[in-house]
Amino acid sequence: MEKHLDRVMDDVLSNPGVTACVFADHQGLCLGARGKASTECAGMVGAIADQAAKLEPQHKSPIIIFENDTRACIIQRNGTITGAIFKNI
Repeated sequence: MEKHLDRVMDDVLSNPGVTACVFADHQGLCLGARGKASTECAGMVGAIADQAAKLEPQHKSPIIIFENDTRACIIQRNGTITGAIFKNI
């Protein structure tokens, strides 16, 4: 799985404007991080996905987007893995 995740992270970072990505397991433990992202944010990313799922229980995996003037953070859970993509806007 590690090689597959490495390939996915490389693919994500190859997209225009993407500066970082982080992947966490269902307990918030970091599975991988690339770019300008800290492995320490994996737990927070997982917790945010958990809370968003409680707001929309009829939807399996809501997409959460945080934006400021220059960056966006996009978070989504797929099964037991949560991913966050950070990009310039």
